Amino acid sequence: MLGLLETGSGFWSAVVWVILVLVIGSLVYYIRNKGEKSYKKNTEQDKPFISGNPELSKEGSHISASHIYWGFTEALKGYYNPLVKMHTGDINDYSGWMVIITVVILIIVGVRR
Repeated sequence: MLGLLETGSGFWSAVVWVILVLVIGSLVYYIRNKGEKSYKKNTEQDKPFISGNPELSKEGSHISASHIYWGFTEALKGYYNPLVKMHTGDINDYSGWMVIITVVILIIVGVRR
């Protein structure tokens, strides 16, 4: 049959997926076009709202990651602080850990079979 691909777990119809993508794309396009019509580029509407403060310099308006993730890191401080101490920034360390963890996982999967 045209457009069917048999896999180990059933059939996959490319035609159905193309139709599905077109329908979802049309729905997204419709919803996008229903957006705010009064928006005007290069006006006050383009400027960020920073708690009602007047315009700030580029340096003054920068928000660092430590501010954005404050609640997350504060809640997980007991877990987060040891990880920060372990962090070296050396890609070789992380590659080595990935290899070690992969080997451990493969050993566990191999033993269970």
